[in-house]
Amino acid sequence: MCGIAGVLFKNSDFNAKLGETLIEMLDGCQHRGPDSTGFALYGEETDSSEFVLRFYVGEGDEGSRNVERVKRALVEFEAEILDGERIGTTYRTIVRYAGDVQKFAYAMEHAAKLFSIGSTLDIVKDIGGAHDVDNVYDIHSANGSHGLGHVRLATESDVKPEAAHPFWATGFSDVAIVHNGQITNYFKMRRRLEQRDYEFHTDNDSELIAVYLADKLKNGKTLKQALETSIVDLDGTFSFLVSTKDEMGYAKDRLAAKPMVLYENDDLIAIASEEVSLNRLFPGHALDTTEPPPGTCATWSR
Repeated sequence: MCGIAGVLFKNSDFNAKLGETLIEMLDGCQHRGPDSTGFALYGEETDSSEFVLRFYVGEGDEGSRNVERVKRALVEFEAEILDGERIGTTYRTIVRYAGDVQKFAYAMEHAAKLFSIGSTLDIVKDIGGAHDVDNVYDIHSANGSHGLGHVRLATESDVKPEAAHPFWATGFSDVAIVHNGQITNYFKMRRRLEQRDYEFHTDNDSELIAVYLADKLKNGKTLKQALETSIVDLDGTFSFLVSTKDEMGYAKDRLAAKPMVLYENDDLIAIASEEVSLNRLFPGHALDTTEPPPGTCATWSR
């Protein structure tokens, strides 16, 4: 079933309470996915050659060994480590790197599972509910301009941190997705991208959508244009939210079997699988919400 949520603060100076907002939204729809919870958080942009990387390293001694493996891989790839911290099952590091981000990302995947790379993006995900993840990773203290969230009901893979959502567009900085549905032409679309030397590090169709959209952006499409083509090219039932460092958007398939509700005012755009998530942001208020029509998409910019 799963639940998705997204928020963009229209006038953000990066001090908006992004973490608190997404926790409230996901807690409202946690019944749709009690197994794991994740957040794609967009904060203030780093310097042009600095990137935030978050790896899944595991726990205990194995986690320590994986952190050392990651550090060696970064040095070997001539990335300067500016900061690093092991948190929960992850290792978050800030590096300075001036080379090809796509090659860098693919190389780092051989050191440990990479959750995200971004100049603004940081993906945090783990097993448990929104408050469980917050207790470990201090999500509520995160400020930022926009972000995505996901609660997962495991149906086709194990309950483990690396199988949780959101997913990033492997090889592309600052592109993330949360998705409710199933892409039925997954293998066909994946083979087309692999033939152009793109790599995939999961079998999840959400990763496919993210890479598909990032490729469109790389080749000059706007995010709105990329979403329009996705409705044509992707088969199946889907509702998804995607974000880049400056934009957030949604797309729904023509059957519209997967729910999505939207609320907009002068300050923000908020989208979720259920209205209860939006009501959590404005308790006691009657909201003028809308449900995006079948086969539609839209984008918003900061």
